[in-house]
Amino acid sequence: MNRLLVFVTLLGLVGSTGATPVTPRPNVLFIAVDDLRPELGCYGKTQVRSPNLDRLAARAVVFNRAYCQYASCCPSRSSLLTGMRPDATGVFGNNTHFRKKLPDVVTLPQLFKEHGYVTRSLGKIFHGAFETAYVGTAFHDPRSWSAPAWLGSPRYYFTPAGIEAARQVYGRKFKKSGAELEGWTTEFVQALTTEAPDVPDTTLYDGQMTERAIATLGELKGRPFFLAVGYTKPHLPFVAPKKYWDLYDRARFALPDPANAPKDAPPVALPPWGELRGQYTDIPRQGPLSEAKTRELIHGYHACVSYVDAQIGRLLGELDRLDLRKNTIIVLWGDHGWHLGEQNHWAKQTAFELAARVPLFVSAPGQKNAGVKTDALVEFVDVYPTLCELAGLPLPENLEGISFVPLLNAPDKPWKTAAFTQVVHGAAMGDSVRTTRYRFTRWHPIKTPGETAALELYDLGADPAERENLAARPEHAALVRQLTATLESGWRGARP
Repeated sequence: MNRLLVFVTLLGLVGSTGATPVTPRPNVLFIAVDDLRPELGCYGKTQVRSPNLDRLAARAVVFNRAYCQYASCCPSRSSLLTGMRPDATGVFGNNTHFRKKLPDVVTLPQLFKEHGYVTRSLGKIFHGAFETAYVGTAFHDPRSWSAPAWLGSPRYYFTPAGIEAARQVYGRKFKKSGAELEGWTTEFVQALTTEAPDVPDTTLYDGQMTERAIATLGELKGRPFFLAVGYTKPHLPFVAPKKYWDLYDRARFALPDPANAPKDAPPVALPPWGELRGQYTDIPRQGPLSEAKTRELIHGYHACVSYVDAQIGRLLGELDRLDLRKNTIIVLWGDHGWHLGEQNHWAKQTAFELAARVPLFVSAPGQKNAGVKTDALVEFVDVYPTLCELAGLPLPENLEGISFVPLLNAPDKPWKTAAFTQVVHGAAMGDSVRTTRYRFTRWHPIKTPGETAALELYDLGADPAERENLAARPEHAALVRQLTATLESGWRGARP
């Protein structure tokens, strides 16, 4: 059996028979980070202050080429947590619950719950992070958890300028005035893109959640658990305590490169900055951002990364203090990548490498390798079967990924030939395939999937920043046909 660990579950037989004590079932600490691209020290980005994630990486296998199935929050999380791809979940946006199409699907935490684990959720795991604001609890799947999920306050702003801007936005959006404006802290209010309040870590959402996660670890000790902890930063707005802003000199950040759309890229490839433009009061409605605003946003993103890094460090420190690390599988993932102005785009929701590539770490008890990296192509749909194999749980038949446990023992093992990502822009669907060297995307009308609207081909070996679309070049016609066949054969044809 190709298992990293084999866990004996017949606990009731131990003691009365005098048998050797069995190995307890492994716990799972499942850490999700919203909008985190693989720009960390352990990924070679030395300008980023991420000491705690780097220490985790030194005890884990780090996946250099991990890919989400859809570069937006709800579709990506639905895919990972069901082990199924967007075509199967039916989730192509942030307003669709996977149970609409798959009412009886067994989610990853639900499977652990059905096999005797205590499953708990804090913060943003399924879509939505706030108890009442935005989508509220509508996407937090009760069947997955042993207790109600913890969701925090939607309050983002803490400085006088931020509070005043939020009050004004709240008044316009919800038609409030006077004393009613104090209700802004209960709603999803987007005002300024950045803020650096001089407050303790626990004043903000992710610090409060970490406090609860630490307490929950203590409650769960002694029982097999699946603890999901979902951080909201570095999602916009870029608000982090001032001490994390002070780690960086924004003048030293490189400006986006390339700052323009790829040469010969079709217009459909780049959507509007929907998450940034029109949402925040300090972003122009049209036209480019100034260099000063660009540097401010890059600075804010990295301050938020360092803030979340510190919270994860506190959480892992408690895991060690409770002596739980030795029997806990840790998986850390960012739900999709993020553009910081590269290719003339901000946020996610593209088929480019910057949006599709994600950070992924896995640390498991007894693994042969730690502190190593693998260039093997893996996908978020592979996380479900991997955790099942590590915990010795049976696999549901509907899964559309494969366990990458063999890579934990042999990171250089030949693996998948391709990873697949999808994205919808208006009435068009982009189906993208990433091989070891190329990214190829076929755009087609959603209503007529057999029709090709546009093609993109990027040679990431020669052009890792995806500066030029090569799809129309005659010398690449054979390669386009080959990658079209790879795309059409799908994930089953890419398996090792």
